[in-house]
Amino acid sequence: MKQLVYSITVDASAKKVYDTMLGLENINTYEQWTAAFNPTSTYEGSWDKGSKIYFVGTDGDGNRGGMVSEIAENIPNEYVSIRHYGILKGETEITEGPEVEPWAGGLENYRFTETDGKTTISVETDSDSEYESYFNETWPKALQVLKELVEG
Repeated sequence: MKQLVYSITVDASAKKVYDTMLGLENINTYEQWTAAFNPTSTYEGSWDKGSKIYFVGTDGDGNRGGMVSEIAENIPNEYVSIRHYGILKGETEITEGPEVEPWAGGLENYRFTETDGKTTISVETDSDSEYESYFNETWPKALQVLKELVEG
């Protein structure tokens, strides 16, 4: 896997960016910026360190699916690390086998660095070559939506 890095600077405090990105006060803010990846994107679970969390949506045929993950670290307003370890097909968790092996254990990290009232969000995500161009196209769009949401 290769680590891809994306960042954007937002004219707001780290707390506001963190709360909006994770949808802590309103899950709708998370759903709005992640719609760049899937228009039905949401999450089920908790952002607390050690918690299981599902990142879910529906495909074009209406089938529910997504990622099975764990919050490896969460330092409020500073850093969040997500470890992906499985996929969700309907209500079934798949945590081993050929569908999971290429990226199991991959990390997605969010860093929030505030300077003079502006916050730089850096996203580091592990990716196999199959998804690199997709992430290179989609992450910048998602971060731009997040910036617009936060800055209002």
